[in-house]
Order: sequence, then C-alpha cells, then structure tokens
Amino acid sequence: MPPPTKLAVRTGRLFDGETFSSGPATVLLAAGRILGVEQGFTEPGADWQLIDAENGTVLPGLFDTHVHLVADSEMGALDRVPGYTDDELDAVISRGLRRQLAAGVTTVRDLGDRRFSVVDRRDRQRAGRTRDVEPTVLASGPPLTSPGGHTFSLGGEVAGRAAIPAAIAERADRGVDVVKVMASGGNTTPGTDVLATQFTDDELTLIVDSAHAAGLPVTAHAHGLPAVRQAVHAGVDGIEHCTCLTAKGFELPDELIEQIAAGGIAVSGVIPPPPVMDVAAAPPAIRALMAKLGLTPAEFRALRAEMIGRMHRGGVRLVAGLDAGLNPWLAHGRVRAAVSFLIEAGCTPADALAAATSRAAGVCWAG
Repeated sequence: MPPPTKLAVRTGRLFDGETFSSGPATVLLAAGRILGVEQGFTEPGADWQLIDAENGTVLPGLFDTHVHLVADSEMGALDRVPGYTDDELDAVISRGLRRQLAAGVTTVRDLGDRRFSVVDRRDRQRAGRTRDVEPTVLASGPPLTSPGGHTFSLGGEVAGRAAIPAAIAERADRGVDVVKVMASGGNTTPGTDVLATQFTDDELTLIVDSAHAAGLPVTAHAHGLPAVRQAVHAGVDGIEHCTCLTAKGFELPDELIEQIAAGGIAVSGVIPPPPVMDVAAAPPAIRALMAKLGLTPAEFRALRAEMIGRMHRGGVRLVAGLDAGLNPWLAHGRVRAAVSFLIEAGCTPADALAAATSRAAGVCWAG
C-alpha cells in the first residue's frame, strides 16, 4: 500500500540535523517530502494522517558513509564475495539495504563492491527500477588497490602509474560517486601490511589528481600513520579509519590533526572497537598489536576514543561510517554504534548526530 500523501508527525523533541528543539513540534510531510516544521502540537486538518510521537524524538534519516553492501554481516564476509554469482550478490545487497533501512538509515555510501554490482543497483534506483523502498545508494565500485593489496579480490587492482588513468576513466564512465583507494594494507586481507603504504607518493597523487580532473572526490583507506600522512599530502577529500598505527601503537601528532582540519578532509569509517571481545577471533594484525602493547579490549577502545576526541577538538570533520557488513559487530544497520562511539570520544549528542545526518550529507553530496 502506498504511503499517505499528507502526513503530520507530532514529536516531543526534534533534531533538525544540527540542534535539538526547545520544545514539541509538528513535522508536515506530503508525497514523501517535508513541507515544514511548526512549533508545538498543531491540528493539521481532517485530510492529514496524524502520527503521535509526543514521547519520542524525530530526526532526519541517518547516513552510513562507509558500507560494503556485497558483505553479508557475518564473520569472513569479504572472503565469500568472489564466489558469489551476480544473482547472489544482488540478494546480499538487498538484505543489507533492508537492514539499513530498518535502522533508520536512508542513505548509504558504498566504498567497495565487486563487478560494480552496487553501482548497478544505484543505477536501477535512479531509473526507478527497484521494487522495494531502499536507502539511497552512493557507490565507488571496486576500490583501487595495489596488486595483491588490501581487498584485491574485489577486482580493483592497479599495477603502477600506467594503469591508473584507465582505472579512473572506467569509474568516471560508470558515473561513480566517489573513488575509493586503499592507501594502506588492511586487517581482513592476509599478507598486507596495515603499517605500510600500498602506493608510491607519485602513484597516489596521480590517483587523486586524475579523479579530481574527472570531477570525482577521493577517499583513502588508511590505517598506518605513513598512509595517513601520504593521503593528506596527496590531497584526498576523505580518510577512512585514520587509525594512525605505528609499531609502537597509535600515534597522532598535533600537526597532522591541523593538516587534516585545514584541508577540510572528512574522516569516516571510525570503527568502534568492541569493549569486550574474543581476542583470538580478532584479525592477526590487531591481535599482534594488542599483545605487543599489553592492552585489554577495553583499554584499546579507550585509546582509540581518546584519539578521535583529539581530532574532534582539533576541528576535524568527522562523519559516521561503520565499515558496515564485515562482521556481526559491524553489521548493516548498526550505524548507531558509530554515533555512540563519537559521544564516547567527547562529541556532544547533537554533534554526533550531525555526523550521521547534516555533516554526512555535506560530505556525501559534495560537488
């Protein structure tokens, strides 16, 4: 059954993407669009359907700015992706979108698929050829990575400078919304080094310059401190994770915070470490680091929160992105965990919600 054409929602509290209201409000919608917001509980008229949320809070639809819709939210999710048929990939994507929508997420930014399957889903959405109501999809296609590099199985390998222009041109031809590049190794790809860069400085700069020339923003997966520095110097628009790992642990110099903030670089994919977990089930790189530093899961989480808090206080543009789909802790529809972690790191509730609404919209729809 189609939704009513005119809808009035009474709410005890309203968050408009930046601030909370000082009292109750009534939100008026027609044909799926917000017509206006009136203070207090108004009487909209007999031709309006009234929804009473007087004891609740109404807020805009949420964004998850870092998802992998081809991943099924179970352990080893990315390992199964290369074996999926096109129909199986489509089914996994559909399940992920349903989980996101059920959690109030109305826009997702996919940062790594296989065979441009999520880009194809996005195109079907834009052509009105999807059957169900779904979150709006923005998509990067397969992430660019070095030969055998992090997530190479998704099909985005580029071997040296000669291959970069063609890879960017393919993504531009397909109309991707953002270019994703793996600047460092990753925890879910054995044999890659999270502490090292995957491209030379010249190669990463060429990726960024080529994408910008095509009118495309670039966001870089970067766990190791050298990769974060390299991404900043290359002029990326976003950094995913920004973990700043070294052999000695987390290391985030003040001058790097200043550079990220001054460059307007958005930081997404801030994965909240589980406060309690089976360390034996963690990725090998994380197990090794925690063992070397003698940290419990709770201590590891506290150090990461302290780092994110420093970025926030330093003016870095933080947006909510979970790396959704990789495992049950990072399942589709759990962006609330990313929002809660920002509060734990020192953001106010309003600022953390802005990271998942207005600020995320500004990053996702930039340009």
